[in-house]
Amino acid sequence: MRRLPVFLVLDVSESMAGTNREQLEEAIGTIVATLRTNAQALDTVYLSVIAFAGIARTLVDLCELPAFRAPPLPIGGGTALGAALELVMDEIDRQVVRGDSTRKGDWRPIVYLFTDGKPTDDVNAARERWQSRYLSRVDLVAVAMGEYADQAVLATLTNHIFTFDPKVTGGFEVFVRWLTESVSMQSERVGDPDAGRISLAKVDNRAIALARPRTDEAPSADADADCVVMVGRCQNTARPYLVKYDRYQGDAVSTEFLEIPVEGYRITGAYPLTEEYFDWTRQGASGGEASTADLEGAAACPCCGNPITIAQCRCGHLLCLAGPGEAHCPWCHADVHFQGGGEDDFTIQRGQG
Repeated sequence: MRRLPVFLVLDVSESMAGTNREQLEEAIGTIVATLRTNAQALDTVYLSVIAFAGIARTLVDLCELPAFRAPPLPIGGGTALGAALELVMDEIDRQVVRGDSTRKGDWRPIVYLFTDGKPTDDVNAARERWQSRYLSRVDLVAVAMGEYADQAVLATLTNHIFTFDPKVTGGFEVFVRWLTESVSMQSERVGDPDAGRISLAKVDNRAIALARPRTDEAPSADADADCVVMVGRCQNTARPYLVKYDRYQGDAVSTEFLEIPVEGYRITGAYPLTEEYFDWTRQGASGGEASTADLEGAAACPCCGNPITIAQCRCGHLLCLAGPGEAHCPWCHADVHFQGGGEDDFTIQRGQG
């Protein structure tokens, strides 16, 4: 039987922490459940899930719909788009059956790539490999999630680029329906000699739109400039957590002679992590430093409820506090005294986002 291989390549970087990751995880289950009601999709569609943060890994090999189980999605530091491209090409070589004179191979593979940020690794080698060996025989659909995804780099990989705004009310339902209908349409047309390449469902402009990307591709960077993320440990449980701030631009302040832009980073939330986070973060990678002067707002520890999540030990790591006084650092295990009333800003190590 000829299969229709569909690879879901998912950005699980720190910037996806919180609602975006939870909804994306839910979406996979919903998409699969809906496809199972389509007899043609049930017979032809095989799904694989690849995730990438500081590294890229295959979570699910190509699997028939009846046996597919949606995997839990991790969170890691970094957006290794180059590594994700290399892995999906390796998996296409390993898992997709190519036709020859003795057999019919699988149908033309489809890759759905979802990302909300900018690459933190070098994509050049992977892009050259993709353009020379896969572009002509694999369909790639890129979905730029949110306003900060690097559409220019996606435009060097495919003409099928869509923007998706997860902040729109009901947006994820729209997104799930569009993706499910697109996969269903393709499964129904695989045997049609006039079908051409990929068939995609009509977009619902409330949340999804065909992108017209800029051509000014940004170079890979150590950190996503559109967010500041930091990792701490809970003083009471020693569990890791992530604190996330998103960049904002307010109305400029006008004076008699000039306009002063108002911008900075505003708190998005704090989210519990597992130790798996460190496995998905490239060892030795750093997003550089950030100043607390640029950060607006605070969030309580998601593990124990302590109101302070950005307290820095002498070892340089962050921990949560209930307030001034003695604390035990869950990183270096030193006892540290924190004084109250300190208003001095300080620099902290940030993740890659």
